[in-house]
Amino acid sequence: MDNLRIKDIAKKAGVSTGTVDRVLHNRGKVSNNALAKVKAVLDEIDYKPNLIARTLGSKKSFTIAAILPMQDDDAYWSQSIAGVEQAGAEWSQYGIKIKTFLFDKLNGSSFIKNTLAALNDTPDGILIAPIFLHEARAFFKYWRENNTPYILFNTNLKEASPLCFIGQNLYESGKLAGELMLIGQQNQTKLIVLHIDEDVKNSPHLTEKEKGFRSYCESSSLAPEVVSINLSHALLSSIHQCIQEIAADLQVKGIFVTTSKEPSIVASLLEPYKRTDIRLIGYDLLEQNLVHLKTGTIRFLINQNPKRQAALGISHLANYLLFKKSPPPLELFPLEIITKENLDSYLNSDIH
Repeated sequence: MDNLRIKDIAKKAGVSTGTVDRVLHNRGKVSNNALAKVKAVLDEIDYKPNLIARTLGSKKSFTIAAILPMQDDDAYWSQSIAGVEQAGAEWSQYGIKIKTFLFDKLNGSSFIKNTLAALNDTPDGILIAPIFLHEARAFFKYWRENNTPYILFNTNLKEASPLCFIGQNLYESGKLAGELMLIGQQNQTKLIVLHIDEDVKNSPHLTEKEKGFRSYCESSSLAPEVVSINLSHALLSSIHQCIQEIAADLQVKGIFVTTSKEPSIVASLLEPYKRTDIRLIGYDLLEQNLVHLKTGTIRFLINQNPKRQAALGISHLANYLLFKKSPPPLELFPLEIITKENLDSYLNSDIH
């Protein structure tokens, strides 16, 4: 389809080339009937913005602001940033410019400061990981009032009304963790939900996971006791003491870590106690997590694919800005269960 021209699209749609041009550039009046015909052809041929650039030689550029946590030593957000950079490189030749604004994931003021900086830059579109619920609300309202398209990834806020949300159903993700935790358990057990390095009350992506986990456990005939613990990574001694106390409690048969980089920390602290009966479940294929998945200390990882989430967000915005092609309101990724048994086949596949 690389040689497809506007007049070819017009011919297939049964409209004039001027009509096609107006649809592509969202300018001028087009009847609903003609618009439907052109869009049907574009969907049929999977028309891409590069065809616009090749056939029209458009010189217009668009800026997308990507607002997400700084990576520091957090490999999850490093993967997200890599996804933004990858998509940005792919779309740069078509006039898409990416500006990245990184905030401290533990500091709501940093989120506000960097989101304001993005706002003052007057971007044409915004990709944001709104992990601070309360601080994000005013920005959503402003962008809606100013018709600035924005896409959420990682964290879905129902009141945000974005152009699209990209990520997983985190409530169902928590239920899945509950099911994985209770498979094969014979007696009533105690299960631990560990939140590390997050303001849980202001972090809906974590509360949804815990709600789903508790929902599954409450519906189970085993009726396990579920204990939620919030810890700060800055106080490593508190994490060490917590794991020591968990390991000493023989009733504990499982730990569900709701964040991504922390399962490896919990695994390394748990290993010396030889509590192989404790089932550890966490998130994402980060390098250190994989080390402990292979040894069996981490039993399951639920993969969220942060790199692909961020890259898809940039691509959806690029398509919308260049082509006015609206993404689906929800782009939900599958809940991928990774174990040491299927890890190699997954990493060698084309789906991750």
